[in-house]
Amino acid sequence: MQFTGPDILYNLLALAAFGLLLTAVVRARRQPLWAEAYRRLARNRIAMVTLAVLVLYGLVALLDSVGGTVTKTQTRHTLMDALFQRPAERTYSAPLASMTTGEPKPRRLNQPGTHLLGTDLLGNDVLYQTLKGARTAVVVGGFTSLMSVPVALLLGLLAGYYGRRVDDAVQYTYTVLSSIPDLLLLIAILIMLGPGLTQICVALAVTNFVGLCRLVRGETLKHRDREYVRAAKALGVSDNRILWRHILPNLLPVVIISVTLGFSGLVLAESTLSYLGVGVGQDVGSWGNMIDAARAELARDPIIWWNLSAASVALTLLALSLNLFGDALRDAIDPRLRS
Repeated sequence: MQFTGPDILYNLLALAAFGLLLTAVVRARRQPLWAEAYRRLARNRIAMVTLAVLVLYGLVALLDSVGGTVTKTQTRHTLMDALFQRPAERTYSAPLASMTTGEPKPRRLNQPGTHLLGTDLLGNDVLYQTLKGARTAVVVGGFTSLMSVPVALLLGLLAGYYGRRVDDAVQYTYTVLSSIPDLLLLIAILIMLGPGLTQICVALAVTNFVGLCRLVRGETLKHRDREYVRAAKALGVSDNRILWRHILPNLLPVVIISVTLGFSGLVLAESTLSYLGVGVGQDVGSWGNMIDAARAELARDPIIWWNLSAASVALTLLALSLNLFGDALRDAIDPRLRS
């Protein structure tokens, strides 16, 4: 295995994203405003359990992002492939089985008893396919948020602070987008852009910024008439400084909570699009692709249940953990909910 230019770039991007997130968490913990929120989260057992689950998903995604190119086949090989990839079998096999399933004459597996969650139609290890889907979910949620959040913050702050024509233009933009059903708009954008992981992130960013933009605009409308904003204007502080140094920090708790809760919606949207056949390609690990491939398996005799169950449990666990952690984060950050 060798490292080419794109491999080095991918590895650096993955490690940089993980490092920046870790640095932001550590630095925020030192701020007096967030210190109490950290203490409240530490006392919440549900928050700690869900945080551990989310960290586990993040580590799995990181393992599937760092790797190099195999010299013989010129294909990208990651740490996830080295740790969990197994040689393909003939066809279906049940979890921890030693023989194939569904054939008139079952045959012995090449590696009997090693497939913890069984194998799919092509003989691929279901556990490996499930773990590969974690990277797609994390990339879709993270990259989409990275594109949509700045746009939502910018438009929401400008609309709420300046009002009038700026507010009318922003409201008109997100009203038009929100009037179109999200699923139809996503499918239309993906038909124009084509299938792919980047295209899905762009399409989801177009539809995802609307809710956060509306929220930021409403919060900015409340804050622009507060005493600290009036005092800053009286002292001759510029509008840009008021927006980015005074109003925006007061909106960050609401923004963080909204992004955390919306992350699960992005993951579910990617799985839905892949299930409908307009998501990521078949060569990309995705829980939606696994669920789509398992549609006819429940009608077989015997029933092939492990492929659908593995993808559904992984997707549900991630979405549930995000929602529970988002609720705990809201309780810890919002001063109105503190006892």
